[in-house]
Amino acid sequence: MPSIRTARKRRYLICPPEHFDVRYAINPWMTSGEPVDIGLARKQWDGLVSLYRELGHTVEVVDPVEDLPDMVFAANSALVLDGKAFGAQFHAPERQPEAAHYRAWFQSAGFETRIPSHTCEGEGDFTPVGGYILAGTGFRTLPAAHHEVQEFFGTPTVSLHLVDPHFYHLDTALFALDDSNIAYYPGAFSKGSQQVLRTLFPHAVVATREDALAFGLNSVSDGRNVVMAQDATGLMEDVAARGYVPVPVDLSEFRKAGGGAKCCTQEIRE
Repeated sequence: MPSIRTARKRRYLICPPEHFDVRYAINPWMTSGEPVDIGLARKQWDGLVSLYRELGHTVEVVDPVEDLPDMVFAANSALVLDGKAFGAQFHAPERQPEAAHYRAWFQSAGFETRIPSHTCEGEGDFTPVGGYILAGTGFRTLPAAHHEVQEFFGTPTVSLHLVDPHFYHLDTALFALDDSNIAYYPGAFSKGSQQVLRTLFPHAVVATREDALAFGLNSVSDGRNVVMAQDATGLMEDVAARGYVPVPVDLSEFRKAGGGAKCCTQEIRE
C-alpha cells in the first residue's frame, strides 16, 4: 500500500497575466510562432489560483507591469526561505526589469532581501528539498549564484548541470514532492548530476521524456496534492502510486512561453 501523504498549507505569490504574450524568443518553446489566446490564458490562470485556494493555500498577488509579458512567471523572481528573499538577476535583457518590481514587493512585505551579484533566476533554478537547495545551471543561473545562495541562507547547495535546452530551468526538469523526495527527468542532467540525484534521492519518481516535455515536472506539491500538467499522464500515475494526489491543470497557453504551474507560482517559505 502506498504511504499516506500529508498536505501542508502553503503561501504563494502570483502575478496576473494581464500583459502576458510571446513577443520574443528566449527558450525553445517560444519559437513556434503560435499566437497566444490572451482570454484563454487568463481563464487558465484564474483556474490555477482558484485551485490553490480550494486546497487551502494562501495566495498573494504582485501587480503586473506593462511591457513585461513574462512577469506572470513569478517563480523566477526569487528564492524565499526562512523568511528571507534572494532575488533575481535575469539572463535575458527582456526580463531584467522584472527583478526590481518583485524586489519591491518582498521589501514592502518585510522580507530581508538580497540582490544577486550574478545571473540568477529564482525558483526557476533553485529547489529546497531534503535539507539541501538543489541548484540548476547550464542555461540561465550561474554557478557563482549557487555560492551566493548558500552563504545567504546557510543551507547546503547542490549544483546540478542542465544539458538539454528544452529544460533550461531546473523547475522544468525536477520538483519536490514533499520535504524529502523529488520527481525528475534524468535526461535533462549531465551524467555526474544524474549520479548525484540517484545518491541523494534513491526513491525519487523518475519521469519519462514524454511527460517532461508535457511540463509534468513543472509541478507544485503541498506534500500530498500535486498540481501538474494534465498531459503528463504517465507521471500522474507514478505519483499516485506513491500515495500523492495528482491534480491536473491545463496551462497550455503558458507552455507557448515555456511555462507551467510552477513557473507561475512563487512559494513564500517563512
